[in-house]
Amino acid sequence: MIVDAGSNPFELGVATELFGLRRPELDRPWYDFSLCAAGGEVVMHAGLFTMSGVTGLEAVEHADTVIVPNRPDPETEPAPAVLEAVRRAAGRGARLVSFCTGAFALAAAGVLDGRRATTHWRWAELFRSRFPAVRLEPDVLFVDDGDVLTSAGSAAALDLGLHLVRRDHGAEIANAVSRRLVFAVHRDGGQRQFVERPVPGVPDTSLASLLSWAQEHLDRPLAVADLAARAAVSPATLHRRFQAELGTTPLAWLTAERVSLACRLIERGETRLDAVARASGLGSAANLRAQMRRQTGLSPSAYRERFARAR
Repeated sequence: MIVDAGSNPFELGVATELFGLRRPELDRPWYDFSLCAAGGEVVMHAGLFTMSGVTGLEAVEHADTVIVPNRPDPETEPAPAVLEAVRRAAGRGARLVSFCTGAFALAAAGVLDGRRATTHWRWAELFRSRFPAVRLEPDVLFVDDGDVLTSAGSAAALDLGLHLVRRDHGAEIANAVSRRLVFAVHRDGGQRQFVERPVPGVPDTSLASLLSWAQEHLDRPLAVADLAARAAVSPATLHRRFQAELGTTPLAWLTAERVSLACRLIERGETRLDAVARASGLGSAANLRAQMRRQTGLSPSAYRERFARAR
């Protein structure tokens, strides 16, 4: 992870927690994480503290994944040496990641032209005006564009970080890390950012109990009508509440939960696709294949090859 003058400490802490801490309970090799900077000392945002003792930018030359710096004042570009290091990393095929306004650093380095990306909703218009060649998606939590991944506001760094863990190690390991963090297991990247909106006079009751109940009964043929009946509301009301609280539809949430369960079953060694489809509520092996490809980009067999525990 590159830090630069004015970088936000929160995102630095997120990356350190996710990728820098040793996790012996997972019983597998973890990330080789380091911080680096253009100079020996870096004054963090608002002069809160000065970081010293980090390695130089030469560390970027050998990194498989490079997290670029962000700052609360995105109109100030990173140091030229930082931008050049990012360009060289992109040129040799490293995976590039930005948190919050870090998308400005990627765009300034010229590696986002023609690609999908996101950033904090507050800075979306400024980003569009400065980098019109980037395909900005301003109302999502994060964007996975293959070897370049960008996230929205600061807390969305956790969502993108867990998504990276899920890509690298599978759903089971990502779930274990999220439990360690006491953080939501999975918020899909397509969920909307929580932008400023008028606050309703009387907030709706939380969906938490309904979601927990549904997660315990995914093997049943649940439909949106069943969820609405459980919550004692109409399907239309349930749809509005899901959009307000989760930024998605009941059906999309239910499908994502079913696919997540199917992934965990495959990781645990279940090889019978019909059994996985039944246990996850996806019904048939054909639907399992279609939904897994849509949500993970992998077929069940490819997912097993990549993430299942050793036989």
